[in-house]
Amino acid sequence: MKNEFENLFQTIIKRSKTSSDKSYTKKLLKSGPKKISQKLGEESTELVIDYLKGTKKRTIEEAVDLIYHLFVLLHSKKISLKDIEKEIHKRKNVR
Repeated sequence: MKNEFENLFQTIIKRSKTSSDKSYTKKLLKSGPKKISQKLGEESTELVIDYLKGTKKRTIEEAVDLIYHLFVLLHSKKISLKDIEKEIHKRKNVR
């Protein structure tokens, strides 16, 4: 069974290929690298604010928003979760 990160990444891939104009993922990908980067920055800021001043629940929600937007950014650059896993593995024993 796939974990939730893999499921989310696969959903992003699926929605990037949809013909529906209602998909937020598709709209975000079509808007290009600047918009994707802007959204990632916004979500990062929101996470930090909620971490410092918000509830645990809001921090979790903002973390999920950040992860989603990070995955969109990675997909837009044709970076897979396998690519990320390989890099993590390379760094495993690095201080």
